[in-house]
Amino acid sequence: MDLSQLLTIFISAVFIHNVILSRFLGLCPFIAISKETKPALAMSFAVMFVITMSSIITWFIFRFLLLPFHLAYLRTISFILVIATFVQLVEMVIRKASPQLYRAFGIYLPLITVNCAVLGVAVLNSEMFFIDGKAVSGSFIYSVFQGVCLGLGYTLAMLLMSGIRERLELCAVPKSVKDFPLAFIIAAIMSLSFMGFNGFSR
Repeated sequence: MDLSQLLTIFISAVFIHNVILSRFLGLCPFIAISKETKPALAMSFAVMFVITMSSIITWFIFRFLLLPFHLAYLRTISFILVIATFVQLVEMVIRKASPQLYRAFGIYLPLITVNCAVLGVAVLNSEMFFIDGKAVSGSFIYSVFQGVCLGLGYTLAMLLMSGIRERLELCAVPKSVKDFPLAFIIAAIMSLSFMGFNGFSR
């Protein structure tokens, strides 16, 4: 395990290749849940939990089941089944612990099952840390760490967006751009700002 590699994964996942603002994955809850900070933070933690746990399970499935039996073509469907299982677990916990928060999420909590950000992380791990059908050295740790870091990047984007939108509630916003149109404009500007982490090229 290389500490410099872990630092590279952290910087890349949180800032350079942010799952929302650079890879443009998981935009539905990003736009819909980011009106207030509390639901945005709760959704971020739920997504981070699902991403991290699915990174662990999908690594074992890919390493010890799909690759040895030459079933890599079943990667997508098997990953989706794992993600759906953990989303159901998260949904049951939130429904029991905080019914008010569960109602605030509405349909978007079950939609984590088909959240392309979660599936994208699992697929990305299988492509980055497996070469020629074999796991690279430290593959498991890198996969889990990347899942956590991408979850942190997701949380950062959600908190920034919710903070901006809460402040805009105090402003006189034209009706023609209120709510979703303005949210897309903000998301575009945030995405442009995160492009600065890629550096400059001629």
